[in-house]
Amino acid sequence: MLDKKIYLGADHAGYELKEKIKQWLDLHNIPYDDLGNHILDPNDDFPDFAYRVAKTVKLKKSFGILLCGSAQGVCISANKVKGIRAVIPFSLKEARLSREHVNANIICLSGWFMRYHKATKLLETFLTTPFSKAPRHLRRLNKIRRIELSR
Repeated sequence: MLDKKIYLGADHAGYELKEKIKQWLDLHNIPYDDLGNHILDPNDDFPDFAYRVAKTVKLKKSFGILLCGSAQGVCISANKVKGIRAVIPFSLKEARLSREHVNANIICLSGWFMRYHKATKLLETFLTTPFSKAPRHLRRLNKIRRIELSR
């Protein structure tokens, strides 16, 4: 399905779903690296894993999967890293459009509200949809890069 290595991270609220997603990745022969947490620790903090995954995704020019309770915290944290475009899709159309239109590189999922079956459908769509490279989408990505540079 995909030849790029995927980087995963989750806090305690996303840990259980992350472990199930790893099994799904194994089933589909998708290479991945789990950047933590490697144990269920109710005192861990989502920004640690979001930053670790976001920096690695940027460095390796790959994709990431982040999970926390609502998905909001990891998404906000990951988007602080220059070059990261993290999204929280709740529909297959949103997952597809996030790749086609904005070349999103990290998908964020809720450990509280996302069921395994829906999560894997979103992942499949996200990981297999190419960026369109349409002139309007390239223009908009360049505008995002200029915003990043102005920080």
